[in-house]
Amino acid sequence: MLKEFREFIERGNVIDLAVAFILGLAFNGIVKSLVNDIIMPLVGLVTGGADFSNRFIVLGSGSFETLAAAQEAGLATLNYGVFINTTIEFIIIAFVLFMAVRTYNRFKRKQEAEPAEAAEPAAPPRQEVLLEEIRDALRSPAS
Repeated sequence: MLKEFREFIERGNVIDLAVAFILGLAFNGIVKSLVNDIIMPLVGLVTGGADFSNRFIVLGSGSFETLAAAQEAGLATLNYGVFINTTIEFIIIAFVLFMAVRTYNRFKRKQEAEPAEAAEPAAPPRQEVLLEEIRDALRSPAS
């Protein structure tokens, strides 16, 4: 069983998947920064200073100015602003992945459409040439 597990781990697909996962985590950090530090301030500017990350409803009694203060008080909160931010992050990630796959597919189609630019086909191996000569000699009537 241990040998089987080692073979499974050593497959190229598993390693490729691990690399893709790590890159995805790093990409997630970039997208979060893009959304929180660039896009959401612009959205806040357009909407008159609205900060979605601080939008919440207290499920109980009390009034708090910030989400952190409400959570620090130990009250349950409905954090719809965080949900809005997460939805925007998802849309951005989906769009970037769409553009990457679209570009890859275009490149792939372009490569497939271009004819192979080989001047001459490669010469067959010497064994095949000799076998063809023998075959042709056997087919021809004996002289």
